[in-house]
Amino acid sequence: MQTQDRVTRDGDSKAFSKVSEAIAASQNYLLSIQDPQGYWWAELESNVTITSEVILLHKIWGTDRDRPLYKVEAYLRAEQREHGGWELFYGDDGDLSTSVEAYMALRLLGVPQSDPALLRAKDFILKRGGIGKTRIFTKIHLALIGCYDWRGVPSIPPWIMLFPENFPFTIYEMSSWARSSTVPLLIVFDRKPVFVTEPAITLDELYAEGIENVRYELPLRGDWTDAFVWLDKAFKLAEDLHLVPLRQASLNAAEKWILERQEVTGDWGGIIPAMLNSLLALRVLGYDAADPVVERGLKAIDNFAIATEETYRVQPCVSPVWDTAWTLRALVESGIAPDNPALVRGGEWLLGKQILSYGDWTVKNKQGKPGGWAFEFENRFYPDLDDSAVVVMALNGLKLPNESLKQAAIKRCVVWMATMQCRSGGWAAFDVDNDQNWLNYLPYADLKAMIDPNTADVTARVLEMLGSGNLRMDGDRIEWAIAFLEKQQEADGSWFGRWGVNYIYGTSGAISALAVIAPRTHQRQIQGGAAWLVGCQNPDGGWGETCRSYDDPTLKGKGVSTASQTAWALIGLLAAGQATGKFEQKAIESGVNYLLATQRSDGTWDESEFTGTGFPGHFYLKYHLYQQYFPLIALSRYQRLQSYIG
Repeated sequence: MQTQDRVTRDGDSKAFSKVSEAIAASQNYLLSIQDPQGYWWAELESNVTITSEVILLHKIWGTDRDRPLYKVEAYLRAEQREHGGWELFYGDDGDLSTSVEAYMALRLLGVPQSDPALLRAKDFILKRGGIGKTRIFTKIHLALIGCYDWRGVPSIPPWIMLFPENFPFTIYEMSSWARSSTVPLLIVFDRKPVFVTEPAITLDELYAEGIENVRYELPLRGDWTDAFVWLDKAFKLAEDLHLVPLRQASLNAAEKWILERQEVTGDWGGIIPAMLNSLLALRVLGYDAADPVVERGLKAIDNFAIATEETYRVQPCVSPVWDTAWTLRALVESGIAPDNPALVRGGEWLLGKQILSYGDWTVKNKQGKPGGWAFEFENRFYPDLDDSAVVVMALNGLKLPNESLKQAAIKRCVVWMATMQCRSGGWAAFDVDNDQNWLNYLPYADLKAMIDPNTADVTARVLEMLGSGNLRMDGDRIEWAIAFLEKQQEADGSWFGRWGVNYIYGTSGAISALAVIAPRTHQRQIQGGAAWLVGCQNPDGGWGETCRSYDDPTLKGKGVSTASQTAWALIGLLAAGQATGKFEQKAIESGVNYLLATQRSDGTWDESEFTGTGFPGHFYLKYHLYQQYFPLIALSRYQRLQSYIG
């Protein structure tokens, strides 16, 4: 018996040593990639449409020769798959709209129709229905260069800019990302420009029905949403008859709105769609490429680009605040001293990024005072709740030279967040009560991303921040939010993940929140979430979930194992165990072993899958640091648990 106990202890000791070594290697890697200014930042990858649309923009402005855009050809060729198309996310078997935009970009770069890659792409596109079956935003980009007719693009009357705040609908009922992308399009849609590019191209070969048979009209669905199609016909008739009310005043208001919201760095909204559309609007209005507003805007897009010796690609957004906050949390949790100089630099950099000016959120939140953080380097109009909560948790874990300044920043943020709570009890990403779902049924809204309602994952993040930091909000806000999160739990125990793929992300976040904010009163909900996570563990010990689960709920929790999703599941299970005293030991051990087995010699993990979400069902992201800091957090919490048990 003594021999068996000694063997068990020796085995436990070796396992503990492997975890410690993995943690140390991960720490060393993350510390090695810190920017001298203090932040962490890695690539935010999306599909090829972002880069393709940037090619189109520069061709329209005539600024393509000022940048190494010829390298995009090599990038697009490398991203084309065996079937001839391009993907929305890794392994999705190809996406029609993405493929059409990639084809367009290659043609704009001078690649002839007869090129073998384009012949394969053409075959893929035609089999999927051709240009006629693409999304509205693809058709908009094609219309800009005469490859689609503006008659087939929904009209948006510019006079919506003039609606007063007390009107049932204003532009502020659109999500921040839809608003910052749509306002400039009001100008573009009004003028319906057709630009001549060099080289000039046609894409007639991509119409499955034949270019002579194309019907440029919005389809009727045979339900109540057809009312919007008939309204669109009325708007188009008014345009044809030059009967658009307050047209010039509306366009002036849109132009003023765009100019007011440009950052000093040139960004609009911190996202490429808003930046591209704003520059398109300025081009339509006759601005010159040498205008400082345009120069700053084009430079901002350049700042999102990643150029190598062979390729050139553009990110949809950049994530330094998000990456820095999570990395700091991971390093502190893994045992790095909270006053370590590297961590102090990161914390002070975050403090300097707190937004103390008023943004679009003030339209629906009159009592709030600024204090949040945004996702990007600069985005003063759009701080968000998710980033703000993670930053507060990161700062709470640090010991900075000026602790009073840190505490004041945290207090300011928490007070602001309280005023951003939605009427149903949760928190959204950027706005308050941005939930008019009818907007998602507009012909223009085929991405189904026109609103920003409160969600389980963002609400959970705020609650985790409050519980882990022993922070309070006035009144019954916390109880109200807990009740919202409880209602969002699905019958099988899982929670939906709006901003990460998908139910693994949402369930991990919800458990983590309830475990620190309501561990005694919500044992059943926590255990239900943990049981669901255990039930979808893969045979290799890891967890994975495909982006397809957004469209097909039967795929919830199903997919090849990834480091980031395995880490999320472990974080959820460890939190559940600490809250309930019931640890799913076998599942946890298997998950830890998966992370140990897949870590590379330099301390990193790798994964091809996209585990971040832009718009569910339509746009996905791969955060290149997700597979680094989340595994470190999971292993560190596991190590602490083992030390405690030992």
